[in-house]
Amino acid sequence: MERLLSEIRSCQVCKSHLPLGPRPVVAAHPNARIVIIGQAPGTKVHQSGIPWDDPSGKQLRGWLNILDSVFYDESKIALMPMGFCYPGRGKSGDLPPRPECAPLWHNALLTSMPSLELIILIGTYSQQYYLGKTAKATLTETVKSYQEYLPKYFPLPHPSPRNRFWQSKNPWFGQEVVPVLQERVAHILELDKSST
Repeated sequence: MERLLSEIRSCQVCKSHLPLGPRPVVAAHPNARIVIIGQAPGTKVHQSGIPWDDPSGKQLRGWLNILDSVFYDESKIALMPMGFCYPGRGKSGDLPPRPECAPLWHNALLTSMPSLELIILIGTYSQQYYLGKTAKATLTETVKSYQEYLPKYFPLPHPSPRNRFWQSKNPWFGQEVVPVLQERVAHILELDKSST
């Protein structure tokens, strides 16, 4: 695992496409029970090198109902995006994650974590990649159908502050989905605690 992480962190494959240069951001451990697959780092995370070190991360930790210390304990929770580096800015926000990363690194990372019990898929890019034809026509429908993907996958919207409108338009997410997510995460982390 250490060698794999070292290879990922020194990856230069997309160098010519990255406006701020390569700085792959990932956290993983062979004992991780949960992996969170997001989109790609924003500028703040690119600068700090810490995954989800931004307002989106704060919101995500709220949804999961876990402390920063648990979220950043990679022996419990692995954090890997669809694109490991900041992809640059487009007309309406950050560009999509670079397409090279997931095929290049994801399988090797996932197979290095044999204790995984839950893969949390954040946003359309990870959902389409991992759910394939079983993903619904829209992110809203996919998230609403989350029970179809359990126990392996749990699809979520992006926790960006920009998505506040989506949350206010879809109150069922906070009322019905988030409590199930919190219960599932707590159960897995409790199992983790009892096995150590």
